Amino acid sequence: MSLLRRVKHATWKLPEMPKLSGVSHKRAIKAFEKSGFRVVRQGKHITMTNGERILTIPRANPINTFTMAGIVKDAGLTIEEFKKQI
Repeated sequence: MSLLRRVKHATWKLPEMPKLSGVSHKRAIKAFEKSGFRVVRQGKHITMTNGERILTIPRANPINTFTMAGIVKDAGLTIEEFKKQI
């Protein structure tokens, strides 16, 4: 019974939602170009590189918030740095 009480009163904290909603693939490409990346291939996805890192950006409008946050992290940028480029 005590285990049930603990679970009943447990507080679950969900991860914070990255604040990058509503970013289109075109805006993302322009922002990454300002950060030193260049487009190397286009198809269903856009591949960009800065010579050291490779990014794959889906052609979606808007790009899913969590997907965009992962791409920004892969680029070696913080969300704040990326937002300044938009």
